[in-house]
Amino acid sequence: MQGLLTQRQDEIFYEYYERWIKIYKEGAIRDITMKKYSLTLSWLKKLVPNLKTAELTRISYQQLLNDYAKTHERQTTMDFHHQLKGAVLDAVDDGVIPIDPTRKIIIKGKPPRAKKVKYLNQFQLQTLLSNLNLERKISFDWLILLIAKTGLRFSEALGITPEDFDFSNQSLSINKTWDYKGGGSFLLTKNLSSNRKIQIDWQLIMQLSELVRNLPADKPIFVNGDKIYNSTVNAVLERHCKKLGLPVISIHGLRHTHASVLLFAGVSIASVARRLGHASMTTTQKTYLHIIQELENKDIDIVMRSISSLC
Repeated sequence: MQGLLTQRQDEIFYEYYERWIKIYKEGAIRDITMKKYSLTLSWLKKLVPNLKTAELTRISYQQLLNDYAKTHERQTTMDFHHQLKGAVLDAVDDGVIPIDPTRKIIIKGKPPRAKKVKYLNQFQLQTLLSNLNLERKISFDWLILLIAKTGLRFSEALGITPEDFDFSNQSLSINKTWDYKGGGSFLLTKNLSSNRKIQIDWQLIMQLSELVRNLPADKPIFVNGDKIYNSTVNAVLERHCKKLGLPVISIHGLRHTHASVLLFAGVSIASVARRLGHASMTTTQKTYLHIIQELENKDIDIVMRSISSLC
């Protein structure tokens, strides 16, 4: 028993972390999340190749974060810390580390890069959609239209099949995604909240019902056998934006555009969160904080005008 304890006390931290990932995360999280843990592991090997788990103190842990922060922005450093914290706290519970070294840590990082425009306003969106080439055959322009009008994630949109549409009730069921980064097959949605039904306007329903009429019911509409890259669709969208003199956004930016248009139209945060498939309203609030704050400022003006008119 003493020998086993000694072996654990002498274990290098990155080895403990690698073992912890296999025990607690492997097979329990999505592949894309697993890759983030693997990336964190590679940074541990690079930054603290000789640090023993038992030697983790508040100072050594803070130094690890500081070294990581030299080449990363503050938010990325915060994510790195969150990737490590679960394993570190388990080591504390197991008695390998005497005290919690993550307590009162300070997150540093490089100044954030200038943020790109993430979304279009309603007029710009209308300009984009009015100039799409919507022929009677499947194209990336149809994919752009669908994401702009539904707020789907790129992988969700690729996973759409004709049988997912309920044309009589003007709705679309989201219950799977397409593994465009991997082998090209159906996958589960990001989380339970991502399984949802989305209402679609009558014009888009009419267009899509005609478009998919003769397609296989259970096959993805936008996947024709060739591997689809996010960058390919982004390039199509970029060409449209430049041609029309619009800010260049990504295909994911269309999802942000969809949400921002709804929020500015007065749709509640709860409804936007459900439509986007967010796990909670907190995610929506954090993602669109700047829009919410702008709307709150408008609300204050309305409140003041209403109060001042009272006699």
